[in-house]
Amino acid sequence: MNKVLDTVDQRTQLVGENRLELLLFRISSTQLFAINVFKVKEVVKLPAINILPGSDPKIYGVANIRGASIPVINLRKAIGFSTMPVTDDSNLIITEYNRSVQAFLVGKVEHIINMTWSDIMPPPKTSGAHNYLTAITKVEQEGITHLVSIIDVEKVLAEIIDYDVSLSEGVLDESLVPSMPGRKVLIVDDSSTARKQVRDTLTPLGIDIIEASDGLQALRLLQSWADDGKHVADELLMMITDAEMPEMDGYKLTAEVRADPRMAALFITLNTSLSGSFNKAMVEKVGCNEFISKFQPDLLVGVVQDRLRSLLAQ
Repeated sequence: MNKVLDTVDQRTQLVGENRLELLLFRISSTQLFAINVFKVKEVVKLPAINILPGSDPKIYGVANIRGASIPVINLRKAIGFSTMPVTDDSNLIITEYNRSVQAFLVGKVEHIINMTWSDIMPPPKTSGAHNYLTAITKVEQEGITHLVSIIDVEKVLAEIIDYDVSLSEGVLDESLVPSMPGRKVLIVDDSSTARKQVRDTLTPLGIDIIEASDGLQALRLLQSWADDGKHVADELLMMITDAEMPEMDGYKLTAEVRADPRMAALFITLNTSLSGSFNKAMVEKVGCNEFISKFQPDLLVGVVQDRLRSLLAQ
């Protein structure tokens, strides 16, 4: 099964080109689902599972993968379907999000497809606020068009893991608190859960939050301000953007902003659950000012405070 991921090392060539790779799999016989290959460490056939009494009902158990104990989430149950049955086609997709490793119990793993972010569409607005999708797309298989649902894994994990948005003692610089109210931060993320986590961290400090659900939406907003004669870097304390989003990813968004002299000075922080070492290299390539991995309230507030200090010192 690991042959499915033999080409994953080549995926770094896609970043900054508004492209992505999706790993397709099934949790039902009639519907295709996907997650971004960047989040996937490996795919393995279902090993022996140790059940955890008293754990969240969405936790299937714990698997021992090469000496590491990895929690296994029944993805079918986690997104609102009945419990995932175990069959000969059952697999574990082992992923790394927000500095944690977990496995998702799925059915048959199909293959990897290479797409552009412009091929990725947000879920229909009529799907409601509580759906578990960040996006949808279409693929052709044997002359038939299939709809593919891209899972909002951050939402799934947030319902299992209680993220604490409180700050550690000593993180908040009290001398800066009077200068925070009224400052504006633009959050760009296709996950409503991720936007909420950032919002819940910064709003108590008096910071005004503006939200966009993809890079293209954010770029159009910034362009409209520039067209109205506003100096974008003065309007916003910073823009905090995810890397992976429909329509336009965070790398492409940053490159577009830097290429427009009307907004090139905007302070941009990349905030993503992807690999930290990889993204630090990409920050330099596309021109972000900072990089922090999700979800770390202390580091998020630290970046905001550092930016505010630099402005006050001017």
